[in-house]
Amino acid sequence: MNFLRKFEQAINRLSGAFGWLAGWLCVAMIGVVFIDVVARYVFASGSIAMQELEWHLFAAMFLLGAAYTMRENANVRVDVFYGRMNPRTKAVVDILGTLLFVIPMCTLILYSSYDFVTYSYQIQEVSVDPGGLPYRFAFKALLPLGYLLVLVQSLAVISRNVRLLHGDATAGPGYTHREEV
Repeated sequence: MNFLRKFEQAINRLSGAFGWLAGWLCVAMIGVVFIDVVARYVFASGSIAMQELEWHLFAAMFLLGAAYTMRENANVRVDVFYGRMNPRTKAVVDILGTLLFVIPMCTLILYSSYDFVTYSYQIQEVSVDPGGLPYRFAFKALLPLGYLLVLVQSLAVISRNVRLLHGDATAGPGYTHREEV
């Protein structure tokens, strides 16, 4: 069980680092939206690049922060049922849900996004809008990265819940011991 705990801690640190990055991307996005709104409504000057940057930052924030959300056990589920379960039943539900839904979904997205990102990189895809952002392929590359992080974090979720089922007192249905990044 000590190996599983160390494995989880390493993955949790990785997810924590990307969660920290996602938090700063949120701050950056707020700044970009503020500047865009001021430019548009005070100076009557809009920018397609600024608007594209807003949704690129939002996508990056979501994709890079999803594993952190999973680490913190803050992902969406049907809490009306889940909340009434005992910790062992929650652990079984988490393991089964991760094995049956999260891992297959992440695997499918990783598989299907490979050609999507590769093609975008090969043609050096840029925005189709005049004045839009270059290097669209770089933002598209965040899709497989984000789902790879969720896939790896799902292994930590399974590990945590296996430890809980085996009576490890340091494991819990949620991420109970917060580590600093």
